[in-house]
Amino acid sequence: MLRRLYDWTMSLAGRKSAEIWLAVIAFVESSVFLVPADVLYLPMALARPERAYRYALVATVASVLGGIAGWALGYYAFEAIAKPILEFYGKLDAFDQLRSYVNYETMVLLLVTSGLAHLPPIKVVTILAGVAHISLPLFIISAIIARGARFFFLAWLLQRYGDSIRHFIEKRLGQIVGVVAAVVLALYGAYRLLAH
Repeated sequence: MLRRLYDWTMSLAGRKSAEIWLAVIAFVESSVFLVPADVLYLPMALARPERAYRYALVATVASVLGGIAGWALGYYAFEAIAKPILEFYGKLDAFDQLRSYVNYETMVLLLVTSGLAHLPPIKVVTILAGVAHISLPLFIISAIIARGARFFFLAWLLQRYGDSIRHFIEKRLGQIVGVVAAVVLALYGAYRLLAH
């Protein structure tokens, strides 16, 4: 199923309505969809490099709005809607583990790491932020910074290196950003241990 979703998402890049689809995918990725918007963003930005930053802005705005929708699902409709979505994707256990120790500090950290590296998946964190009743303005600011940093960094890489960087982005960038996010989490954990 995931491969078919990925292939379908990739196929949208060649359509005249690709920019609209980018907004739709970025929106639903942040609350209910499994395939990251990068899958659509990369071929679009490579095909029209002069629009890379415009596409980054579209993806960022739509992703933040989708995150707000995920927050609202967690805040207002966890049992009725959000929980079945998490169960469908097999993310309910990860959600429950995160939920057991979340506070404002860890929530902001999770928003940043998931926004940058999908660690943990962004939809899990947006729903969790709503369930944990994290302040919506704080949530929005964190989402803008994290999602904007990811998409605009991709735009910069594509503007600077063009198609030659595509393989690196598709195969290695996620791993590198994931390692950086893991280091940030580890440093935060060490800080919390030393503070107590």
